[in-house]
Amino acid sequence: MPFTIVDATVFTEAGYVGEDVESILSRLLQVCDYDVDAAERGIVYIDEIDKIARKQDNPSITRDVSGEGVQQGMLKMLEGAEVLVPPQGGRKHPEQKLVKINTQNILFICGGAFDGIDKIIARRVNTQVIGYNKKQEDRIDKDNLLQYVGHQDVKNYGLIPELVGRMPVVVHLDPLDLDALRRILTEPRNALLRQYEKLFALEGIQLQLEDSAIDFIAEKAMEYKLGARGLRSLCEAILTEAMFDLPTAIKGDKKQFTVDRAYAESQLEGSRMGRLKAA
Repeated sequence: MPFTIVDATVFTEAGYVGEDVESILSRLLQVCDYDVDAAERGIVYIDEIDKIARKQDNPSITRDVSGEGVQQGMLKMLEGAEVLVPPQGGRKHPEQKLVKINTQNILFICGGAFDGIDKIIARRVNTQVIGYNKKQEDRIDKDNLLQYVGHQDVKNYGLIPELVGRMPVVVHLDPLDLDALRRILTEPRNALLRQYEKLFALEGIQLQLEDSAIDFIAEKAMEYKLGARGLRSLCEAILTEAMFDLPTAIKGDKKQFTVDRAYAESQLEGSRMGRLKAA
């Protein structure tokens, strides 16, 4: 089944510099080798949908070129309609013939960080309530307000009601916990620690991280609130010095380097990230 991921930040209204909304379907066509029947049964994930939110709460009387205007351009496509799509993108090849695609059976999934929506949710669930409704406040998990997200919150964030109404399911993703970060470090086929093991192996060094060191990296990623992408920054801070010094420092045929929690802590404290946290 054809599947493509597109970035909503590049879209603008028709006639402005940037990509037209129809280029979403151009990507889907390219993925399925321009097979229209296959494209009409495909899946499109629109990332960074929160970046095209309306800049003001009230409907704009001026142009919102990369915001509300883009949302309005997406309405018919999400609802299901026959859309004329430029197969290679519309701007650079104006002479090409347009392809008609029916979007009725295409699954559109939209996602984004929605930074700050937790404040909107907090106002709605009234977490500052006092008096007789105190029991209701006790039932609310203030550490993860995203679990209470609804269509109303997304609309208040800046997505127009017509667009929100065409997305029947609104769900949240739980933040990564310690176990998830640890699994990200070790389990995938191209896991971060396997990449470093390969880099050290190129110099003939067998790298081994103890469980305590892996736990330390995951704990620091949670403490700094860096998420999964921050794991690489922490690994760089801990392993960069060894990566450049060990090939000449260790003698002999069997070169082995083991990282324990104490070494990881000392390296992180001496790095820029450690000094930044201390400040």
